[in-house]
Amino acid sequence: MTTVRQLLKEKKEGTWTISPNASVYQALEMMAQKDIGSLAVVDDQGKLVGMFSERDYARKIALLGRTSKTTAVAALMTTKIFYVKPDSTVEECMALMTDTRTRHLPVLDNGKLTGLVSIGDIVKAFITEQEITIRSLQNYITGSYEL
Repeated sequence: MTTVRQLLKEKKEGTWTISPNASVYQALEMMAQKDIGSLAVVDDQGKLVGMFSERDYARKIALLGRTSKTTAVAALMTTKIFYVKPDSTVEECMALMTDTRTRHLPVLDNGKLTGLVSIGDIVKAFITEQEITIRSLQNYITGSYEL
């Protein structure tokens, strides 16, 4: 089973964070530049205090009569944070994401943010695992030892 630690080693990009005091507009700019859908919100002490996603923006700015340039990320971020640890498996991540309807999970190691995994990362890893299992079973059935 693939672990989150293994997934993070394969990811090319880093973990992008933003201050809770930054404007929503700044967060949107960063997400557009990095082509990502979510940011970890980290306070001045480096503590994860929330998550800010495109979904937060879409559902909370216009509906609450706010503007992105004058609203702080802290006002819209999700503060109920579901997270995983480096030793969590892809299957555990998929189950948590499904149960909580979450698309991005921060990875915490002893309380410290060490990465972020997305539903795309998890699905890709899950499919790869399934392909390996299928290939192994096909080789077993046919008596072939091809990898």
